[in-house]
Amino acid sequence: MIRPMTKEDLAIVNEIYNDAILTTTAIYKYEPETIEQREQWLSVKKDNDDPLFVYEENGEVVGFATFGPFRAYPAYKYTIEHSVYVHKDHHRKGIGTKLMKHLIAEAERREVKTMVACIDAENKGSILSHEKLGFYYTGTIKNSGYKFGRWLDLVFLQLDLKGPVNPKEN
Repeated sequence: MIRPMTKEDLAIVNEIYNDAILTTTAIYKYEPETIEQREQWLSVKKDNDDPLFVYEENGEVVGFATFGPFRAYPAYKYTIEHSVYVHKDHHRKGIGTKLMKHLIAEAERREVKTMVACIDAENKGSILSHEKLGFYYTGTIKNSGYKFGRWLDLVFLQLDLKGPVNPKEN
């Protein structure tokens, strides 16, 4: 079941996120986040009206997804960057794809024109999953991060959506 995230979900959401920080190159951070940082993140996301969803399996949160502005400048308002994370014990069950489809539907509802995925180049599974959903490759920033004793390349993919019927500059 996919539902809106609540404050009660933050402990498991933070656990999922911190595992990704500590064991993967999905997030170019070094230190795990505190629950207070996660609470601040939730507050900012809610203030910005960014969508926040969790995936529940047998009453347990096993994944989460969100999107927000791609860049801070106003002309980017129809472009978003998304994030999807699944608990390490629940990979390869299609949960990430279900969360992505939910985000895409939400982006369409909000008249987003472009969804951007920023993925570590070594994460072939995520790249393939995005391509299956219609995302296409738009570029690579070589040596953009350094983690686990090596340089990392960041791949950009995008999904084109309908966007607004009457886009505005204000």
